[in-house]
Amino acid sequence: MTAIKHTLNRDVFLPNDERLIGFVHVTKVGRKKKTSFLCAALSTETPVQARVYQVKKADKTEAYKKKVTWLLRELKVVDGKSSSKETAEFDLHFEKVYKWVASSVHDKETFISCLWKLSQRYLIQKPDFLNVPRHLLEEVSRPTGSVQTTQQEDDIVTMEDDYQALTSKEETDLDQLMSECKIAISNAELFAEQLSKQLSVLDGANIHSIMGSEDQVLNLMRLLDDGIRSAETIEDKLDFYDSILQNVKDQMEVMKEKDALINTRNKNHQLLLEELDNLVKQLDIDTRHLKALTDGDLSTPGGICECTTAAHILQRCLNADIHPALNQMAAVEEQQRKFTRFSDKFGKRLAYHLNNLFIQQGNVLGETLSRQVPEFKLPPHHSAHRDLTPYADLMLWLKNSDFDCFTQLSKVYTQNLSKLYNKEIQDFLEMAKQKLGTKPDKNKLGVGLSAQARALSGSSSSLNRKMSGSVQSLNSDSISMHGSSHDLAMRHLFDQIIDKILSELEPVCLAEQDFCVRFFHLAGDTSVNKEAKQEEESDDVWKPLQPAAPEVVEFYEENLGGGLKIQRRRTKSKLRHMNEEVRRMMGELFPNLESELEAFVSYADRLDGFNSMYMLVRMSQHVNNAQDTGSFLSLMFASCLVKIKRNFDKFIANQIKAIQDFKVSKKSRCGIIAFVHNFEEFANQAESIFKGSDRHTHLDKSYKALVVVIYEQIVRVASESQKTPKDVVMMENFHHMYSTLSTLKIPCLESDRKEAKQIYQDNLNSYTLNLLGRPLEKLHVFFEGVQNRVATGVKPEEVGFQLAFSKQELRKVIKEYPVKEVKKGLDGIYKKTLKDLCEEENLLQVVWFSMQDEFIKQIKHYEDLINQCYPDSGITLEFKVDDVLSFFSEIAQNH
Repeated sequence: MTAIKHTLNRDVFLPNDERLIGFVHVTKVGRKKKTSFLCAALSTETPVQARVYQVKKADKTEAYKKKVTWLLRELKVVDGKSSSKETAEFDLHFEKVYKWVASSVHDKETFISCLWKLSQRYLIQKPDFLNVPRHLLEEVSRPTGSVQTTQQEDDIVTMEDDYQALTSKEETDLDQLMSECKIAISNAELFAEQLSKQLSVLDGANIHSIMGSEDQVLNLMRLLDDGIRSAETIEDKLDFYDSILQNVKDQMEVMKEKDALINTRNKNHQLLLEELDNLVKQLDIDTRHLKALTDGDLSTPGGICECTTAAHILQRCLNADIHPALNQMAAVEEQQRKFTRFSDKFGKRLAYHLNNLFIQQGNVLGETLSRQVPEFKLPPHHSAHRDLTPYADLMLWLKNSDFDCFTQLSKVYTQNLSKLYNKEIQDFLEMAKQKLGTKPDKNKLGVGLSAQARALSGSSSSLNRKMSGSVQSLNSDSISMHGSSHDLAMRHLFDQIIDKILSELEPVCLAEQDFCVRFFHLAGDTSVNKEAKQEEESDDVWKPLQPAAPEVVEFYEENLGGGLKIQRRRTKSKLRHMNEEVRRMMGELFPNLESELEAFVSYADRLDGFNSMYMLVRMSQHVNNAQDTGSFLSLMFASCLVKIKRNFDKFIANQIKAIQDFKVSKKSRCGIIAFVHNFEEFANQAESIFKGSDRHTHLDKSYKALVVVIYEQIVRVASESQKTPKDVVMMENFHHMYSTLSTLKIPCLESDRKEAKQIYQDNLNSYTLNLLGRPLEKLHVFFEGVQNRVATGVKPEEVGFQLAFSKQELRKVIKEYPVKEVKKGLDGIYKKTLKDLCEEENLLQVVWFSMQDEFIKQIKHYEDLINQCYPDSGITLEFKVDDVLSFFSEIAQNH
């Protein structure tokens, strides 16, 4: 092991100015073939750095090389696996856990002891030594100052073996000595004996030299004794001088203490003066401000400004930051009581003035509204807001000084304004109903939703017929239910009216909301802002400050598409911060807005089912454009939007029910079914309503549901029709659906369009084949039998030898169908087709050309069978393909 240590130290560490302290021969757990050395080394330069190396022998050069290097301070844990049981395994925890197996238990313990001593000596934050025997963990002194190298050698010498490498100077001296003696290499014993003799000679010379210098030593001792006596004399004199200076020192210390006391007293006087000046400044108010609080005019801008300034100064004095000890002074207590009296008196005067102002403004606005000519718009309240805005700072002062009085004023404001807003909104919505064609009911103003329903139930019979049209639309035979000019004009008018209603409500509500936020400082509370800021930093997910109705939240999350989804991320560009207090005040100002709006929605839906589409689009646009989805107006619009969506779904459900309840006429031919024809009108109007809207997904779902039901009911009607063949009903109606869907180009119905086309083609072919069997029925039966014989395995040329299919039978059948008979049969088919098909769909020419192609195909098939089964018989049909083409053309032209 000593030789290996010497080799490692010489080849690996000395060239890098390092010294090997300890090492152990190890293998990784589970890899016994791959061996290496874990080495602990110190740098020879200061500051000393302790490192742990993994050294391996190179495969080609057989030289030792460092593979991995760790600083000793990176070592976190040394796990010896067991402190009582002998084991060669141990773990070193650096950036990860390294598991090793030493060559022997003794080598493992020696290396762990080396790591312990190095960590105790050179590390501040030491690693943990777990499951290590106590005798290995010895106390080791840390290096300090200039003696670091010596102590290092004293402590670390226990880690080194007896072998010490020669220094470069020692190697030079030894080489010189051996070169002077030629026998040093050939005869080592003689060389050693010679060195011993030379050492003895040198020792004798040293002894003689010491004995010869005895006189000089005695002289040196005498000189030292004289020096000691002189030093004692000087020390006595210094003691005398020190006793003299001791009195001076005591006097100087007394003077120093007195000077410190004087400085402390002056400093305390200065601090007290500054504190009193600050106290006086904080508790002093100019007499003109006190006069403004007592007699200031609250009705003029100048007086309001003076009162506002005085109120803020008074508030600052009441909230002055004064030391608790100073608050116990009689003067301070007296001044605070004085300020409190001024604050109470001014608060009562301000509250009385604003209370009268609120009541007066509510009465003035109501009188102005009654005198004005009714217009289809909500009157703005800008003038009232402008008159009250100068009092905003005083309201903030009142909120901070007397919150109960502030709350009472807020209630007075909401009670007076809510009556005015209720009347304005009721008149506005009643005027909207008048524009839609109903007579106004004067007794209805101010009545709730239930009273509105009772009033509407007594409308005229014509209005009731109009309201019931939405259920009958797709099932009605009358197209006017969907597309009459009067209906379209009324629906366009309703679209303008609902847009006008929402456009008028939004600015009025937002203006009132902004005014309440600024005037009553609802979003200006410090604690609210701080809490909102902390919430915004900790969690960016949107949470409504006031829980919304479950159906509103569900509608936002599941039904609203695109921009109408709940904004889960807070928008940094919000213009206002909404909180629960703002929504509460807005709810008190507009207590009946939601119920009135929902009543209008119900009324419009009963008036015409198509109105639910217009309301769905318009309301979605306004909800989508809302800047704050948690505001009062946004939640109110969202709640109405839920009701509108339900009305729309109910409207579609009624259309589906009407289609399913369609009854087939037993007396007349079917033709294009009413709900198939009306679907085109319905889709055209729906597309014009939803054009450019992000709510088209809901319309697409309705399309899918309607088309599925229409396809199912077409099949049912075709099966139940007694006057028209099933193939004709299917062919005509699915062709109409295919044409309609191709014109509309609705992406979600593309698969339904292709399905309609396929069903139309299948029924066209079926109808064609069924009719073509009649004009050449016997010929068709004969050749069908021939084809069946060939299919059973009879050779084509042998079919003619069977009695039923002989050449004579074939000629007999062919003679029954001369040219005139064929033309007569085709003419009968054309008349039958003309009778079955309806003129509206215009499929006669299509069906006739399809029959022509199919008939020619049959004739060619018959000719092929004759050539195969009756070769060289000379039998041919009595008419050719050109004859058939001329027959079809003449029949079509004649009719």
